[in-house]
Amino acid sequence: MITIVMPVYNEGPYIYDNVCTVDRLMKENNIDARFLLVDDGSKDNSWESLCRLNADLNNVEILRLSRNFGKEAALCAALENADDDAVVVMDADLQHPPECIPEMVRLWKEEGYDVVEGVKTSRGKESLANKLSAKMFYRAFRKTTGLELDAASDFKLMNRAALNAWKKLPERNTFFRGLSAWVGFKRCQLPFEVAPRAGGETKWTFGKLIKLATDSITAYSNAPLHVILWLGVLMGAAAVVLAIETLVQYFMGAAPGFSTVILLQLFIGACIMISLSILGLYVARIYDEVKGRPRYLICDRREDDKH
Repeated sequence: MITIVMPVYNEGPYIYDNVCTVDRLMKENNIDARFLLVDDGSKDNSWESLCRLNADLNNVEILRLSRNFGKEAALCAALENADDDAVVVMDADLQHPPECIPEMVRLWKEEGYDVVEGVKTSRGKESLANKLSAKMFYRAFRKTTGLELDAASDFKLMNRAALNAWKKLPERNTFFRGLSAWVGFKRCQLPFEVAPRAGGETKWTFGKLIKLATDSITAYSNAPLHVILWLGVLMGAAAVVLAIETLVQYFMGAAPGFSTVILLQLFIGACIMISLSILGLYVARIYDEVKGRPRYLICDRREDDKH
C-alpha cells in the first residue's frame, strides 16, 4: 500500500478530475494506493471538491487546516498522518506527471531504493527570470549547506524507514526538499519533464519565493553569518588603504575632501545594516523555534474506507 499525498490550495475547479486521473492510472497499473489530501486553508470551493472525492472514492482521506499555513506545513500535515508502506509526494496541479509513479514503485519494490527522487529535465514554461533565480538559489544552497538540490523537486517516493527518519526532525520551519535530502538513505533519481498545469495559476509569488530561499538557507547553514566576518575584513582593508591615502595627502599638503568621508560613512552604514539583517534572520528563526507552536492545526478530517 502506498499513500499519495497532495497539498491543496485553491484548486477547486480541477482537483476532483486530477485525483480521479491519478486514481485511474494507479488501478490500471495494479498499484494499491490511497490518497491523503490536505486543504491548506483554501478560499475557493476546494474543500467541497475534496468532500466529493471522499464520498465518491473509497481510498481518499482528507484533512482541512484551520487556515493557510503554507505548502511546507501542509506537506508536514500529510506526511505525519501517512501510515502506509511508502508515500508519494506530488503537486495537485499534475505538473508532477503521475505516469512516473509506477516506475517509482518498481524502483522501490524491486531494486530496494528507500527514496526515489523526481528530478526535472527542464523547468517547463517558466520565465527566464524565474529560471535564473532558481539557478542562483540552488547554487547558493549547495555552497552554504553542501546539499545538492539542482533540478530537485518535491515529487518523490519515500518508504517507511525514510519517512520515519524524516518525522524525527523537530524543526518548526521546514524545507521538505532539503530535509528529505539530509536524512540520506539509499536513493536514486528519476528524470521527468514538468507537465503543463492542469488548470489555474501558480501560487508562488516573488515574495514567497524570496522568503522560501532565505528560510531554506538559514535553516541548514550558518554560512551567512560568515559574511559579517568578511565584511569586517573588507572594512579593515579599506581603513588601511584610506589611512595610507590620508597620510600621503597630508605630507603633500592636501587634505581629504568631504566626498571621501561621506562615501566611507555610507560604506560603513551598509555593512552594519547587512550584518544586523543577517543576525536578525537567525534570531527570528530561534524565536520561532523556542515558541514551540505547532506547524499546523487541523480543523476537519474525513477518513477513507480503508482505515
